[in-house]
Amino acid sequence: MTNPVHLVINGRDVRAESDWSVLEAAKHNGVKIPHFCYLEGVHQIGSCRICVVEVEGMRSLQASCTVPVRDGMVVKTNTARVKKAREVLYELMLSDHPRNCLSCYRNQNCEFQKLGEEIKIPDCRFEGERSKTFVDDSSPSVYRDTSKCILCRRCVTVCSEIQGVGVLGVNNRGFGTTIGPAADLPLGTANCANCGQCVMVCPVGALLTRADMTPVWNALFAPKVRTVVQTAPAVRVALGEMFGMEPGTIVTGKMAHALRLLGFDDVFDTNFAADLTILEEGTEFLHRALAAVRGQDVVLPMITSCSPGWIKYVEHEFPDQLAHLSSCKSPHMMLGALAKTYWAKKQGVDPKDMYVVSVMPCTAKKFEITRPEMFLDGRPTVDAVLTTRELARMIKEAGIDFNSLEEKSFDDPLGFSTGAADIFGTTGGVMEAALRTVYEVVTGREVPFPALEVTPVRGLSQVKEATFKLEDVKPEYAELEGFTVKVAVTSGLKGAKRLMKEVAAGTAPWHFIEVMGCPGGCIAGGGQPRPTTRTIREARMRAIYAEDAGKPRRKSHENPSLMALYDEYLGEPLGHLSHELLHTHYTPRGRFNERLVKGS
Repeated sequence: MTNPVHLVINGRDVRAESDWSVLEAAKHNGVKIPHFCYLEGVHQIGSCRICVVEVEGMRSLQASCTVPVRDGMVVKTNTARVKKAREVLYELMLSDHPRNCLSCYRNQNCEFQKLGEEIKIPDCRFEGERSKTFVDDSSPSVYRDTSKCILCRRCVTVCSEIQGVGVLGVNNRGFGTTIGPAADLPLGTANCANCGQCVMVCPVGALLTRADMTPVWNALFAPKVRTVVQTAPAVRVALGEMFGMEPGTIVTGKMAHALRLLGFDDVFDTNFAADLTILEEGTEFLHRALAAVRGQDVVLPMITSCSPGWIKYVEHEFPDQLAHLSSCKSPHMMLGALAKTYWAKKQGVDPKDMYVVSVMPCTAKKFEITRPEMFLDGRPTVDAVLTTRELARMIKEAGIDFNSLEEKSFDDPLGFSTGAADIFGTTGGVMEAALRTVYEVVTGREVPFPALEVTPVRGLSQVKEATFKLEDVKPEYAELEGFTVKVAVTSGLKGAKRLMKEVAAGTAPWHFIEVMGCPGGCIAGGGQPRPTTRTIREARMRAIYAEDAGKPRRKSHENPSLMALYDEYLGEPLGHLSHELLHTHYTPRGRFNERLVKGS
């Protein structure tokens, strides 16, 4: 400890860091204090008071999550007075909460339920006036049920302080208090990014991911529907947690096997499309860089477009800067487009009879598939998005013993991928994958880092930067000789805002920027298993990089199935067909999610 503080907790001398709260000090010294609104690294406002303790010299009980430690402090965490207070506090919260636990989506995964097990009140004595509640199902990503809200304000904190969006706040007073957009407007009409971080921190069933399991089951049971499924890179390092495995356990093969047992006809890997994204996006960046050195009018920096939460955020907050975005669709939308064109034709299937499902760590992808910009011939290219949590639920519903499954592989050709695709699942991964290919395409040499590990863009820092000077380039790229490429990486919308302010001001020094909407990237997406702490993020990240390191091919342009697709069908990156199927545009939006029309 750098600056230890000595205090007494339950008669035992303990040490703590000077900036810790009493709750943190107790936790680090093996003393459990029940708590509810507190969430490590996110939220500590003491609104629920469940964590109250007795502190010598203070008349009233203190919320341990907000009281800082001090030398000589004497704390008691389990006295008759403390116990009685916690029971009454829990009883009061329960009096305004529905008792439909058995039918609630969060049953057996509810922090309020677990707290009740710890406190064990005999009955709820406080029956009377209840809060007026409502259901908000206006968002394609997030479902709100205010009857279950405990007013812990975690969602407000993560939306405002962690993500920097500020859609959620406290409305009204007393029994009329609600958490939601200003004036209780429907969430679907607000400038919500659909990132789902509010769902991740909600301790109850007040905020839920919109479920798509029923339509997926219906498609699987339909006899004349060809069902196609694809899985994102970050799912394979998190799904195991839903079955009791340690965070970061890689379950790629078990997952592919489970999807076959669920009844999907084609089991593909979004990683294939991640490799495809690198060829398209990397080529787009090279075109912009060449235009810049030629003195042509071109928009730089170019910013990645894989994260739909980030895309919606920039449409709202920086609508005048949309030209900076890569025109590439996100990988799963690319694969959806290929499934309903290339693959449908190859299999002799009418696209109307094909149902494409994406298994994603992301709730914003549920919104993304509804965007008209993503439709082909008036039809969606991806029909449904399942989160990691939803897939686990379906596996359990089907009675599949996931832990005992043998390893299976994805179907060819849209199931083969390189290690570069795996790292898409974590912050910095898209940039690293792009640099592995772009640097080698231009110079004929590998990126100047041992084992292809572009370390400056790795890790959980909010903003990471790197610089690469292009020297001894291939003759066809002679104009880029001596060109210094400056890149930046950020994750979480608060970091995105920081970089976009510089872009909007024209002071950004970078040429290429990667943005992911969730802190840490897709490994911490709004559809991943709860909880997602820094420790869990790091475990999932290590697994992502381990998956990459174990692949025989680790550069997207070395994917033989992908190169065959270009030879057989697409032609070339940024070619006519690629542009039609794999690229798109985005739309400026106002504060109320309305599309802005230029000149209006």
